[in-house]
Order: sequence, then structure tokens, then C-alpha cells
Amino acid sequence: MERAIFAGGCFWCMVKPFDSLPGIESVISGYTGGETENPNYLEVKSGKTGHTEAVEIIFDPELISYEELVEIYWQQTDPTDAFGQFEDRGSSYRPVIYYFNEQQKKVAEASRTALQNSGHFDQPIVTQIEEASTFYPAEAEHQDYYQRNPENYHKNAERREQFIKEFW
Repeated sequence: MERAIFAGGCFWCMVKPFDSLPGIESVISGYTGGETENPNYLEVKSGKTGHTEAVEIIFDPELISYEELVEIYWQQTDPTDAFGQFEDRGSSYRPVIYYFNEQQKKVAEASRTALQNSGHFDQPIVTQIEEASTFYPAEAEHQDYYQRNPENYHKNAERREQFIKEFW
């Protein structure tokens, strides 16, 4: 198994696109990229810890490749918005692809370059690519949120879903 970590705004909305794909062992909501050890939701949301809300994906590369995961990631985000995603604003919601090794870094960078060169967006692609650091799973109430709270999830995902339909 391998790991991938993606930040693309609210982690509630980043679980569903990956959750039921063949080769996905788990998708965990959590926090990464900051300085505070064992942060909680309110600390991260405040923007003072340096963390992003993110998802950690454990996957079988024999069944789904890292390249495929990166392509799915792009289609869940607005890669031209560095200051959050959709209704979620601030540094804790910034878009970041975290890599674990040089191969993942190369894949992510090549994919970002290809997206920028595709002309799909009029503005620059600003999604960051950063080395993975400690991933802290979020509190239990944030795991599998879309399944346990479908009405609230849909309300929170509405702008994202509109963007996806329009741009992807």
C-alpha cells in the first residue's frame, strides 16, 4: 500500500470522490503541514497552526495509480484559488498536494504543468506541491461526514459541485 495526501478545502468534501474507488483502502480526514502537534479542528480552522484540512488516502498502486489520484484531485478543486476553496476561506483550506517521495513530487509537478499548459483555466494554477509531514487524523465526528450527515454535506458541497460541473 502507498499513501497520498491532498488538501483541497473542507476535508468533508474531499473524502467522497476517492472513497469508493477500486484500490482505495481508506480515506481519512485530518490535518497536516503545520507546526502544532496534535491540533484540533478549532485550532486548525483558526488558521494559527499552519495546518491544512486534508485527506490521507491509503491505496493499492496495483489497482489505482498515484497519477490517477492526482487527476481526480484536480477535478475536486479550484486550482486557481490559493486562499481557500469555494465557501471555505483561509490558509487552512488552501490547495496543496503533499508528496512522500521524489516520484510523487515529479508526478504532481508534471500534472500541474500540464494543467497550466492546457488552457483549461484563464488564471495561473496556484496549488502548492509540498513535502508531506505528520498527518493528524481529525476527530471522529469529521470522519465519513458525507455518509453520516448527507444533508449538511450537500449544503457545504453545493458551490464545489457547481464549479466541478462548469469547469470539469
